[in-house]
Amino acid sequence: MTYPAIMHREPFESFVLSLPAVTLVRQWRDDSVAKIGGKVFCLLDKDPGEIWLKVSPMSFSLMIEVEGIRPAPYFARAGWVAISHRSPLTEQEISAYIVEARRLVAANLSKRLQAELGLIPAQ
Repeated sequence: MTYPAIMHREPFESFVLSLPAVTLVRQWRDDSVAKIGGKVFCLLDKDPGEIWLKVSPMSFSLMIEVEGIRPAPYFARAGWVAISHRSPLTEQEISAYIVEARRLVAANLSKRLQAELGLIPAQ
């Protein structure tokens, strides 16, 4: 099996940590879990493994119809998908979905926290 580089721990962690205001923890079964403002926006399930991330409602409906993408266990009700190495997505597309997942979760943080994280101008 060939996994895109982003589906390996070191490249995944390097990429998510390059995004502003992101923290990374290892939790659950030693998953690499990316957070913004304390809220999870994506994770790497195993090394190498699937990338689970938050998507928009429209993307969720479309993506789960694609081979290699499924509703993420435990997270699907919140609009998360699990992208496997069998999906047709390129590494650049997966990276773009990670960036969008961060944006979606950050948008739901309080304005105060968004300002503290430097995501919006302080009021």
